[in-house]
Amino acid sequence: MANKKNSRRRFGAVRQLPSGRWQVRYRDPLTGALRPDEKTYTTKTDAEVRLSQLEADITREKWTDPDAGKVNFGEYATRWLKERKLEETTRERYETALRLHILPTLGPRFVVQITPARVRTWRTRLLESGVGEPTVVKAYQMLRAIMNTALDDELIKRNPCRIKGADAYDVPERPVLSVAEVFAAADAIAPRWRALVLVTAFTTLRFGELAALRRRDVDLDARLLRVSRNQAELYSGKLYDKAPKSRAGFRPVAFPASIVDALRHHLEHYAGQGPNGHMFIGPRGGRLRRSNFRDDWSAAKTKAKISPDVHFHDLRHTGNTLASQSGASTRELMTRMGHSTARAALIYQHMTSDRDRAIADRMGEMVRKELEKQAPPEESGTDVAQDD
Repeated sequence: MANKKNSRRRFGAVRQLPSGRWQVRYRDPLTGALRPDEKTYTTKTDAEVRLSQLEADITREKWTDPDAGKVNFGEYATRWLKERKLEETTRERYETALRLHILPTLGPRFVVQITPARVRTWRTRLLESGVGEPTVVKAYQMLRAIMNTALDDELIKRNPCRIKGADAYDVPERPVLSVAEVFAAADAIAPRWRALVLVTAFTTLRFGELAALRRRDVDLDARLLRVSRNQAELYSGKLYDKAPKSRAGFRPVAFPASIVDALRHHLEHYAGQGPNGHMFIGPRGGRLRRSNFRDDWSAAKTKAKISPDVHFHDLRHTGNTLASQSGASTRELMTRMGHSTARAALIYQHMTSDRDRAIADRMGEMVRKELEKQAPPEESGTDVAQDD
């Protein structure tokens, strides 16, 4: 007679332990040996249901080895990064995020031990320790990418990075300079940087794109700059040129006639020599770096009476806003900015409330004219006598 406390079948078995709880054992599809389930159950029925689920998962090839995730997370994450094909600057950022913000807390754990609760605690402690929100967001995005790979490798059953909104942050509104302020800053800065200020504001090129510009990329007659490369700088100070991130980065960008003279003067006095000479170079003839003119920019803001909170990058922000206010469509803004998606362009379009009001005014004018067409003609002639 079969033992009432032990129910065996070909696939596996359930048995009652001395504690009174029920244990499930099943055939490991990898070894064929009986192995216990990860948990025990209060009733025999619960245990048998679980055994049936395991059998179905194995039959449908959806079973995951519970021991697969017992891999050191630090080693796995380090290997994950090593196997990624990344630009040098991106790899450097990832290595920093991993070393400073992820491995100190999660590195000693097994991959399977990176649970949603641990992820929440890790993220909260980073924020409480004073790490900036943008840095925490990037570290979280990296952790989520690592765990997505662990999911693909069948080390875990579900990605534990499921905190709503943790992969984004609100970018504070940056100041927009007026045209007068842009020219005031350009006139106040050292003469060799005047054209740099104007070009940044009125072409909205990124700093790396400006630093990589050559003489041959400048066409004063057509009023065009041709963007085909981007300068990157590593933490070590090493500079190198790389291709834009996407095909959208390769583009011609027009500039207004009002800055042609400034560019011509710059080419004559400050740019590198020859067609391959850099458009913007440092005071000693070397490559353009932010450090070349940081002090000059601060002094120019003070002299031009511009808020000290204005960053040099805000000139690009200003130019994008002016382009939107000038009537550029979403596609035109995307092309000018070198973006392959509409997200950034839409931000600038949403910011231009004055233009939105102008659109509303034109709509109102159309409505007024249409209503005038439908209005009945005014009565003319003598009044009709009415009965008392």
